[in-house]
Amino acid sequence: MTLKPLFDRVVLKAVEAEETTKSGIVLPGAAQEKPQIALVVAVGPGGTVDGNNVPMTVKEGDKVIIANFTGSRVKFDGAEYTIVRQSDILAIVE
Repeated sequence: MTLKPLFDRVVLKAVEAEETTKSGIVLPGAAQEKPQIALVVAVGPGGTVDGNNVPMTVKEGDKVIIANFTGSRVKFDGAEYTIVRQSDILAIVE
């Protein structure tokens, strides 16, 4: 099975944060910040949302920055994903 988002939605998988600081200090899980960089796993077809045509500007494989506490978290086939609207994506990392 695969995830296929609808309309202007995008499926993201969080990029793992480093567990140590640059100075070598190991951070416990509770002290780590939630990752804001994610990998685009699947992209919806776009289409009409609220009467406006929405072309998709992100594609599978892009690394993106998302806002904190955005989207819906889902578990699928043992992995965790976040599903967001394209408008919740702040930037593409190049």
